[in-house]
Amino acid sequence: MTGRDDLHERYQAAHTAHRTHQATCRTCTDTSRCPAGQRQFESFARLQDAYLNRQRQRRR
Repeated sequence: MTGRDDLHERYQAAHTAHRTHQATCRTCTDTSRCPAGQRQFESFARLQDAYLNRQRQRRR
C-alpha cells in the first residue's frame, strides 16, 4: 500500500470516537449503548467492515 489510506484513517478515527465516548458515558456498556454511542459504534462497525472487505479483495 502506498500513500495515505483515507478509509483506514476514517475507520481508526471512528474507533477512537467510539472508545472515547464509551469511556465517558455513564450509560454505555459493552453490550448496551445510549443513542449517541450506538450511532458511533455503527459508524465504526461499517467502516471496519468496508476496510476489511477491501483488504480481502486486494489479497485475491
